Amino acid sequence: MQDAAIETVTVGTIGHKGDGVAETPGGKVFVPLSLPGETLSVAREGDRARIVEILAPSPDRVPAPCPHFGRCGGCSLQHWDRAAYLEFKRRAVAEALADRGLAVEVLPARALEPGTRRRAVIAVQRRADGSLVAGFRERLSHTVADATGCLVVTPAIREAMPRLVRLADLLTFDRKGAVFTIIDTETGLDVSVQDGKLPDARRQDAIATALKLGFGRVSIGAETLVEARAPIVRFGGVPVTLPSGGFLQAAAAAEATLTDLVTTAVAGAKRIADLFSGAGTFTLPMARFAHVHAVEGEARALDALTRAARQAKGLKPVSVEVRDLNRRPLMAKELARFDAVVFDPPREGAAPQAKELAKSAVPLIVAVSCNPATLARDARYLVDAGWRLDPVTPVDQFLWSHHVEAVAVFRRR
Repeated sequence: MQDAAIETVTVGTIGHKGDGVAETPGGKVFVPLSLPGETLSVAREGDRARIVEILAPSPDRVPAPCPHFGRCGGCSLQHWDRAAYLEFKRRAVAEALADRGLAVEVLPARALEPGTRRRAVIAVQRRADGSLVAGFRERLSHTVADATGCLVVTPAIREAMPRLVRLADLLTFDRKGAVFTIIDTETGLDVSVQDGKLPDARRQDAIATALKLGFGRVSIGAETLVEARAPIVRFGGVPVTLPSGGFLQAAAAAEATLTDLVTTAVAGAKRIADLFSGAGTFTLPMARFAHVHAVEGEARALDALTRAARQAKGLKPVSVEVRDLNRRPLMAKELARFDAVVFDPPREGAAPQAKELAKSAVPLIVAVSCNPATLARDARYLVDAGWRLDPVTPVDQFLWSHHVEAVAVFRRR
């Protein structure tokens, strides 16, 4: 923004992406790292601006605890007082529902503490001087900012970042860098390479390096390079071996909250369908008291779930079905045998499945969503078809970002 115009603006709200929004004669301008009520001198270019000087700070502005904040794009709201920040999360869900005409109570957001994110996507990039840096992308950039002091991820992941650099040095990758998904499991760190290739000549070196660095498992795409220890997580107390690259809720504490909300809602059900089940996040806890049919498009996730259920004691029957629910949702007639349905789709939501649920006679439906906009869209289908939406609970699974999880319970009127 070297040629950007300097002007004074006052921020009215924080937008859905976490940037301050100021109304100006030239239209809305989005100002990262600002807060509602602040008067700022900004360098503006189009509808975006950067802060030059804070002329009148918000009383809710606090010192950001992370040394990387402002450069790293992983967090956008560390500078906001906790109470105001959590109200923003609650309001984000409420406004998304209101945009669809759904006037429903949204409860206070359940908070998450720092150092609890057990799943993270880390990029390792080569700098101009040839050195490697591990961290997260800068805001609106492919440049990787050093995040080795990150306060969001678990200590085990934070301490592993320098070791990822040593592993990345054996890979080939483009200027955007190598991308790793790293999961902190009870048996060690599970590392999966998404963007980056391992030359055949370096394969043995990579295996030796991974073992020396103490990683539990390292995979290149879907192929396991080396597995010193199978990555184990527990759902409802049942140990599950995660498939490489498999989905897992980002924070164990948030997962526990979500599981409690879901199981409490369906506690009286005897036959439950768990749609977009993954490897059994909700299936296995619900199987403590009900027969659960888990449906998921990823066969490896269901294989992991099946193995875990067979080895567990004290569970009701668990059945599984590999099915792409966006292309081939469970139809209303198929849903008739269940007295509760839980669905936890990806960010794009579950419109085809929600439409079939709306046609069904299922008396109880629980939606878990990481996207308030698609949750509200899918909720509209159900409310229009006669379901009552209970108070919605936001869960701050994605600390210091604009993202928020939510649980919505629907009951037949």
